[in-house]
Amino acid sequence: MLELPEIETLRRDLEREAVGKKIKTVEVSSLKVVPNLRTKKAVSDALEGTKVTLVERHGLAIVLTLDNDHALVLQLGEDGRLQRCPSKTKSDPETVVKITFTQGGDLRILDSKVLTGKASARVDIVPLEELAPLIGTPESRGLDLLVRPIAWIKFGSYILRRTEPLKVLLTDQSVFVGIGPIYSDEILFDAGIRYDRPASGLSMQEVRRLYRAVVGILHDAIKYRGTSLPGRPFIDLAGKPGEYAEHLTVYGKEGQLSQRSRDPILKTTFRGMTVFYCSTQV
Repeated sequence: MLELPEIETLRRDLEREAVGKKIKTVEVSSLKVVPNLRTKKAVSDALEGTKVTLVERHGLAIVLTLDNDHALVLQLGEDGRLQRCPSKTKSDPETVVKITFTQGGDLRILDSKVLTGKASARVDIVPLEELAPLIGTPESRGLDLLVRPIAWIKFGSYILRRTEPLKVLLTDQSVFVGIGPIYSDEILFDAGIRYDRPASGLSMQEVRRLYRAVVGILHDAIKYRGTSLPGRPFIDLAGKPGEYAEHLTVYGKEGQLSQRSRDPILKTTFRGMTVFYCSTQV
């Protein structure tokens, strides 16, 4: 599943490409991705003629606010992706929803599993007052330091109450939004802390290093427009792959020399998760 930097990259692309645009037509090839509307016509009726006024990220959901007091909610899941292209571009067989604007071409939602009948992407059109029941409130989600920055002292009080090992804690979506296998390993390496350390046992110095690592890694990954790897590809709205893979320090680099120790990077399994780490992490 895509992590926070990839979803935030798409949000920023959509903010630039969709805000102020009016929806001309909508085509739906699979109602499996539109669970709250029963017919393709209902989807078209709900969107055609509306204008996008705002694009936000709520957790890992991208929300496009429309000028009719409704929201278009995009949740890509494990296999979904977004594409912005000229309307004359031939549709990919994996296209599940095609939104054509009056100016500027199409926004297409694709899902690699749609041909198997197991699409994981989800598209909802709901009144704004029904948005929170659908995707939750900021208080019901994990910590999102991009949307709601906090001081490291408050971060520390949030962390030190928890007893879970750090790898488990960082990848728990109810604790942190959008940090998964890739960025959790990078964060822990940057902070110099082992994956199996209980959060409650960190010193204040380690808490501060962890805080800086979480903020720094997420911002750097967004700067390089996300991470695209062979087993987990990511392309932005224009079809370009994320470039942060070139800056990864430990993830997927088993046996390569660590930038910190010049010893080989290690790989292990912990609580059912694969972990890449360096011997200098303590």
